[in-house]
Amino acid sequence: METLSEQIRVFSLYLETERNVSQHTLDAYRSDLSQMLSFVGREKGEAASAADVDHLLLRRFLSQLSRSKKKSSIGRKLAAIRSFFRFLLRRGTISKNPAELVATPKKEQRLPFHLDIDQATSLMEAPDETQKHALRDRAILELLYSSGLRVSELTGLNTGEIDLSGGMVRVMGKGGKERIVPVGSRATEALQDYLEHREDFGRNNGPLFLNTRGGRINRRSVARIVDTHVLRIAAFKRISPHTLRHTFATHMLEGGADLRAIQELLGHASLSTTQKYTHVSIDRLMEVYDKAHPKAHTKNGE
Repeated sequence: METLSEQIRVFSLYLETERNVSQHTLDAYRSDLSQMLSFVGREKGEAASAADVDHLLLRRFLSQLSRSKKKSSIGRKLAAIRSFFRFLLRRGTISKNPAELVATPKKEQRLPFHLDIDQATSLMEAPDETQKHALRDRAILELLYSSGLRVSELTGLNTGEIDLSGGMVRVMGKGGKERIVPVGSRATEALQDYLEHREDFGRNNGPLFLNTRGGRINRRSVARIVDTHVLRIAAFKRISPHTLRHTFATHMLEGGADLRAIQELLGHASLSTTQKYTHVSIDRLMEVYDKAHPKAHTKNGE
């Protein structure tokens, strides 16, 4: 009988070769299942298999994680575990999925942080033109904010997928789904300036954004670029590249864009994923209402 370690290895191979998931997703699954494997090994021994795992054992595992992990992180790990056991169930390795009897922890209701328009403008202007990589960095910041791209979509772009004259970019989203996204005039100008000097970064075909060695830029590098320029203007707390995606969606919604249109632009499979931005917009609407509507206050002005 296969051990749990061997079963996880088979599942990882399935994700990589048949499901063709991204490297980021594959690494996340492997990490989550490796943590479960360590816990099961301590509880049941190194030779344990998936058949030795029941819902009570999984609950103890998640309970242990709750001491140091956020509910959202635990929920992601449980989703990975469920997928793993569903795979084994389809193979006939196990007769039932023990993870189905484990409830998903309720996520903390946190609104996504976004920049206001002045903050976003300051960040776009932060790259110092005297610095070597200023044109590249500004093009990255402008494109993230202008088009709401995921970092993985931005780093995966090739030069042939940008249409500067038409103001469009073709991106490959989650699940290999392709979509066309508009690029604003300022982002188009920034990209044009960058591409005119792109030979400074390496070859003139292939990856759009290059690192200092002429290779494709990666997610960590983009995060460092955002960090560098946020610290330079020191106008707000540290943010992630994904904050610019939240900012794009929020500003589109506040500007009157239809939620379905924003869903298409962001590449969300479900409208419920997009709807979290409505909470931010509702807060803004309530603020405007309280200030402007004559019936929003009591007679005493309270």
